[in-house]
Parts: sequence; C-alpha cells; structure tokens
Amino acid sequence: MFESMFNSSNFNAPEPELLKTLLEPLLEDFQHWFERSRTLLESHTIEFLGEQRQADLLERVKQAQRQVSTAQMLMKLTDNQVGVETSVLMPWHKLVTECWQVAIQYRLENPVE
Repeated sequence: MFESMFNSSNFNAPEPELLKTLLEPLLEDFQHWFERSRTLLESHTIEFLGEQRQADLLERVKQAQRQVSTAQMLMKLTDNQVGVETSVLMPWHKLVTECWQVAIQYRLENPVE
C-alpha cells in the first residue's frame, strides 16, 4: 500500500505526519477487528470450522494482535519515524478478511432471535 504511494527517488522515508495520518488509524482498525474476532472465537463454538481450525485461527489472531501492538509501540516510541512495510500489512489484511468471512457465516447459521 505505502510502497506504491511513495517515490523513493524523492525521499528515503515517509514523513512522520503522513505515517501518523494514514498508518495509525489503519493499525487501530486492525486491533479493533482482531479483538472482535478473538472475542467470537473464544466465546463460541464455531461448528463449521471444527475445533482445530478454530484454535488455529484464534492463535493467528492473537499473534497478529501482538504484531500490531508492537508496530503501534514502535511508532509511538520513535515519534512516527517508523512505518510498516506492505509485506507485513497484507497478511493482517488477509487475516481480517478471513475473520470477517467466518463471522458472517457464523451469524448466518446462528441468527439472533
């Protein structure tokens, strides 16, 4: 995402304010969706996933939460001098999408009465 936005011939790193404006809310969104997914996975049995796949997905969500927390901490500690490469963001995006799909299917199979 960011690699396509920045021309490396013009500068070496994104401006801290740009990172704060773009990356900070994105990381917050990841945390939000990972937390919601974690809550669903920890509090419900998701029959269509099976026990092992549900445990695997939950572990991947927990790992992603730790990674996002680390990125957020590094941004704060360096006053937004540190960014996150696209190669790191894309697996998080794919995991959020996978979690959304699980949540949608779960809600379709278990409608609220």
